[in-house]
Amino acid sequence: MEHLPTGIPELDLILGGGLPAGSLVILAGGPGAGKTILAQQICFANATPERKAIYYTTLSEPHFKLVRHLEPFDFFDASALEERVEFIHLEGLMAEGENGLTPVIDEVVRKSFEAQPAVVVIDSAKALRDSVDERTLRKAIYDLAGRVAHTEAVLLLVGEYTLDEMEGDPEFSLADGIVYLAYQPLEPIDRRWLRVLKMRGAAHLSGKHTFVIDHRGVEVFPRLETIAPADAGPPADERVSTGVPGLDEMMAGGLPGADATAILGPSGSGKTVLALRFIAKGLEEGERCLYVSFQETSDQLVHKAASFGWDLASAQESGQLRIHHVPQGDLNLDAVGAVVRAELGKGGVRRVVLDSLAELVFAAREAERFPAYARTLVGFIRAAGAAVMITSETTTLGPVTEPLGGLSFLFHNVVLLRYIELESEIRRALSVVKMRDSSHAKDLRQFEVDERGFTVLGKLEGLTGILGWSAL
Repeated sequence: MEHLPTGIPELDLILGGGLPAGSLVILAGGPGAGKTILAQQICFANATPERKAIYYTTLSEPHFKLVRHLEPFDFFDASALEERVEFIHLEGLMAEGENGLTPVIDEVVRKSFEAQPAVVVIDSAKALRDSVDERTLRKAIYDLAGRVAHTEAVLLLVGEYTLDEMEGDPEFSLADGIVYLAYQPLEPIDRRWLRVLKMRGAAHLSGKHTFVIDHRGVEVFPRLETIAPADAGPPADERVSTGVPGLDEMMAGGLPGADATAILGPSGSGKTVLALRFIAKGLEEGERCLYVSFQETSDQLVHKAASFGWDLASAQESGQLRIHHVPQGDLNLDAVGAVVRAELGKGGVRRVVLDSLAELVFAAREAERFPAYARTLVGFIRAAGAAVMITSETTTLGPVTEPLGGLSFLFHNVVLLRYIELESEIRRALSVVKMRDSSHAKDLRQFEVDERGFTVLGKLEGLTGILGWSAL
């Protein structure tokens, strides 16, 4: 089946290839959800002099206001108006009377056969029901969809429908596709999402998919779990150096290739320094690297690395390193997933850092979903053949109880950083808590963070209860 692209590749992925040619698709949702912008973006993406886009308005805002509101968007092209994208007002044909919707249907069908458009939009289609009963409306939409389908044009009906209305209104039983858009208040920032409720002739992706509206128009982020990669297979035999010789020695030569490693520790214990050293080591070996930060900006990370003698700035300029900073107000699970997928898709990425898991969990506000999301995100990285290091914050004092919040199954390796009190001084210690299918040191060792970076010292001898508890 031929599909009409929406002009938004990730939305086409969700729809199962785009909008089926000759189909009737409804864009539904409340006011401000983004329906009109999405419909107009689809029009400008597909309109050509040979197959234009026709945008009918009923009782919505005047055309000059529509155009004025379109001007800030990158997809808008003023030269396309009339020649490729034509706006037509239907209000004069919708007067109540014995003819009902016949004048409207006749106009849309006539124009469709005359212009052979790629897409026809009626916004708002909900206004069509104001002048006729339900039976007449059903017949009119059936007639309209069937006749327009002969031109292979996609017919988009845009309307402010509620979920309850979608269960019983005749438009929805006749539609080939239904896309529901919603605006959700959610601190620290409101969210928009869409869901494909129906799409005949396509294997669409289920679930809620986040989208944003900015100067580019609508940008969609597919729900990561719905596009999970195949299993990464057995881990590689090679070892990946952390860049810290003492830690490599504790881990029998370094991290097993394409493994997921958690670095746990309280604030200020050295997690980010260790993560930066891991990235710097990869850059020294000519590898492409990705660092995703939810706290420190790119400039801050580059400056911090430079204080230890590690040059990240040159690698950024050459494209060998990508640092992506996500402000807490903009943090969205699927947007983060899209960044990681895009970088992995370029090929050659061998090291990834996510700093840190705690901010991601807190800001996401999707606790029930998070384990499945995190498993999929790690799966994407491993499937690309990259080793991933993920930091996560623990409590500063006292025993650490389930520091990964039930997510330890995601990680092949777990390294725990701790503050300890020793001889009336606060010092730092680390231990390798877990390495799946690999031997590792079981002892507790001191480490320092100084001008040289992250340095593992000797084993702590003859001490019991140093982690905050002791076996009697």
